[in-house]
Amino acid sequence: MKIFLMKIRLTVLLLFLSLAASAQYDKEVFSFRGRLALQEGRLNEAVSNFNILAGLDSTDYWTFFYRGIAKYNLGDIRGARADFSTAVRQNPVFTSGYHYRAITESRSGQFDEALKDLEKAIELRPGSPGLYYTRGVTYFLSRQFERAVEDFNKYIRSEPKDASTYLNRGASYLFLGDSLKALDDYNRAIKLDRYEPEGYIRRGTLMAARGKHADALKDLDKAVELDSTVTLAYFQRALVRCETGDVKNAMADLNTVLKYEPGNALTLYNRSLLSAQMGDFESALADMDRVIAINPGNVLAWFNRAGFFVEMARWDDALADYNKAIELYPDFAKAYMNRAYVELQMGMKRASKEDYRTARAKVAAYESATSGGADFSDTTRKYSNLLALDADFARSGGFEDEMLRHRDVDINLKPLYRFALAKERDAGGSYLIEHRYENRLLDDYLAKAPVPMTVTQEAAETVQAAVSDDPFVKALQDVSQKQYTLALQHYTDAVDSPSAESPYGAYYKAFYLMNRGALRAEMIDFIASFESNVQTLTMDDKGNTKARVQQQVSREYDYSEALSDMEAAAEILPSLPYIQYNLGNLYSLSSRLVEAIDCYDKAIKLYPWMGSAYFNRGLVLIYLKDKEKGCIDLSRAGELGVEGAYNVISRYCDKEDGQL
Repeated sequence: MKIFLMKIRLTVLLLFLSLAASAQYDKEVFSFRGRLALQEGRLNEAVSNFNILAGLDSTDYWTFFYRGIAKYNLGDIRGARADFSTAVRQNPVFTSGYHYRAITESRSGQFDEALKDLEKAIELRPGSPGLYYTRGVTYFLSRQFERAVEDFNKYIRSEPKDASTYLNRGASYLFLGDSLKALDDYNRAIKLDRYEPEGYIRRGTLMAARGKHADALKDLDKAVELDSTVTLAYFQRALVRCETGDVKNAMADLNTVLKYEPGNALTLYNRSLLSAQMGDFESALADMDRVIAINPGNVLAWFNRAGFFVEMARWDDALADYNKAIELYPDFAKAYMNRAYVELQMGMKRASKEDYRTARAKVAAYESATSGGADFSDTTRKYSNLLALDADFARSGGFEDEMLRHRDVDINLKPLYRFALAKERDAGGSYLIEHRYENRLLDDYLAKAPVPMTVTQEAAETVQAAVSDDPFVKALQDVSQKQYTLALQHYTDAVDSPSAESPYGAYYKAFYLMNRGALRAEMIDFIASFESNVQTLTMDDKGNTKARVQQQVSREYDYSEALSDMEAAAEILPSLPYIQYNLGNLYSLSSRLVEAIDCYDKAIKLYPWMGSAYFNRGLVLIYLKDKEKGCIDLSRAGELGVEGAYNVISRYCDKEDGQL
């Protein structure tokens, strides 16, 4: 089950398309383009236009409001919240600003702040039904179910045909223990929208809880018929089929879930238990190994894997897993009891007796407790049962929170900057709108170069250029033709013999060193491509970072020569942001993450619109467990148009408490 969260619908923009724009032509154009892109779902383009508009006029609260909507729908909850905050700061009576900021706060688990914003919005516009819907969801997520019902009632009085509200109110009734009212609401939701699978999933799950398995299967079959990609329907149907003894089809349903979501930890856990019940302990172990890799703090995973080892007479492995289960939960009486059995099989009679006494003492303590709530001390509870979704979903976020969060993730940093041949000289443009980097030394060099050049992160294109005696130009031509060894020699010639005619020749040496260092780093990727590998930056959960290829046997690469060149370039020209950025990348690939962040800091200070520096710094911060700062950096990268930024945000920043 899931609660239908507040959605910022793009259709809301239809209300505002007729608003008067600024009298200034550029502002009018960018505002229209941004709103049109937002309405049509071209969200990255919308952010780009509103970003330009914010630079032209930082006082227009509509600009930040619209950009916040675009960011929200791209999964950038933090960035959206910041923009909505700017909007209400500029206009303290802006109802929609408070409303939408409350949505982002609720999504982030900041329920008190969300409720304060909703109170303010309702005070400004008490007749707006959408505010009560949002507050009802916020009350639900904060487990204030009675208040949630009250607000859903208010919304239903104004919008009686919104099926999602009945689903939400039904869930609230269920948590209040009133399954009859919940069932009535689910029936209403299905009557209003017979093509929404969620209603059938809710009703089917409720029927299963009441022991009406035939009715439950009928509803869950209907949900799958309506949408064959809804994994929750397959998951719930697998549980019902297990209850009816249809193990074969239950396993098929779990396999279907994992086909769509290969890393769904809850499904892996249940498939592992089902495999064990069928006597396939090797498959059971494989799945439980993955569960433990995903969440090493899951005591039941360790406990059940130990049970598999017992069945396979792998006593040492079983003992190690029971030790871990007890370490994670010292009051787990069943683990002590089982460990006593394992120790007895291993001839450890004294330890076995001690564990047995400990288990009995904990059982006695549990039985004398007056709390009444079952816990891991309760040896009567079966921990090998398949786990279903229960009332905890309102607190934990539900089914989606059980999905895999990779602990070892391969990521690609945005590439290095370097000089490259261009088809024509840059004619310049609007620095105000494009925030292009200005540097007199660099601009003068590019203007006077014997052939058109540019500084880029893009792959080198083959550009026909006139024959030149300039070794740097020769090197650029070599690179465009992938003649790396020859290019390296020409770069060395340029470094050793800077132009004597130019008064800035000593500074130009930094350019040559920058490109030689970049080439040396790129040659590693070129070598890796011959080996059919993909060069990545890999960071594990301990913060260790290595440059390695995506194979089971990883090969590490030495960036010391590239680093030496880039460090020498930085000594000559420390004020060039491209050099500082490149140093950040090379330090990252060399596992020197603190130094990498320092270089990205310098690059951003020198050139605040370098989106790739925000992107790479954000990734490094996330893997150093500073998620909040990292996600803020990714949000800024997305604002600046960095490709892929919002995909990363959706993966790692959408949930405040998500794990990598």
